[in-house]
Amino acid sequence: MPSLKSLRLRINSVKSTQKITKAMKMVAASRLRRAQEAAEAGRPFAERMERVLFNLAGKQAGSDSAPALMSGTGKDQVHLLVVATAERGLCGAFNSSIVRLARRHIEDLLRAGKTVKILCVGRKGRDQLRREYGSMIIDTIELTGVKRVGFNHAEQIGERILSLFAHGEVDVVTLFYSRFKSVISQIPTAQQLIPIALPAAEAQADVGGAIPEYEPDEEAILADILPRNVSVQVYRALLENAASEQGARMSAMDNATRNAGEMIKKLTISYNRQRQAIITKELIEIISGAEAV
Repeated sequence: MPSLKSLRLRINSVKSTQKITKAMKMVAASRLRRAQEAAEAGRPFAERMERVLFNLAGKQAGSDSAPALMSGTGKDQVHLLVVATAERGLCGAFNSSIVRLARRHIEDLLRAGKTVKILCVGRKGRDQLRREYGSMIIDTIELTGVKRVGFNHAEQIGERILSLFAHGEVDVVTLFYSRFKSVISQIPTAQQLIPIALPAAEAQADVGGAIPEYEPDEEAILADILPRNVSVQVYRALLENAASEQGARMSAMDNATRNAGEMIKKLTISYNRQRQAIITKELIEIISGAEAV
């Protein structure tokens, strides 16, 4: 049975931990609002760009003059997985859920005889993946000192992806991130960036049956918008990740704070019972000594 001193030290330690987790929850809650607003503001532009691309790509599909970013290299051998996670931990299952989805995708590709390359965005994803797939990781892009993610950060990642594709080092590029739904719900998502994944024909039809006309022609627009779309989709993923991370951290720290409170109650009860037992024992010894005299 632990001594009273050890119980007191443990209670004080848990109380200190509870203060830290409560403070982290409050910080995450304050950051979540801004991150959620940024993620929600970035969705319409990215979704609209996808719709325009799908409409244009649907007309160019199968054409010999279709851009390489749309038609691909003609091969499906080398896959680049861009795994975007957080730079820090203490955010529940946020990082591990993204890595778990990427790991399943890697295993499926390896069973199919494909070559896999991994580009990590964030240290936590790299730390988990390098245990099993360290030889496949070609680089890690860290955003440790970045307080607020901007489009320039996504552009740097997009340029790296486009450079690998332009040099023929990869055939297919897939982006992994966590889409923010609510504080308690973040959805791990895999999105194919190159070649662009076209939806079904019925999904491409515009509402009302309108047929848009573009100037200049579709080929010129695709040549400009396809590389830009890679950075836009990466930027959306970074914004979604930022909101998901803060939501997951807020939920995890709230659970940790409540668990610490329950532990403090149990330790306090144990401390009081042991203290009462010691006092009772001392009283019995005093009374027995007095009676013996």
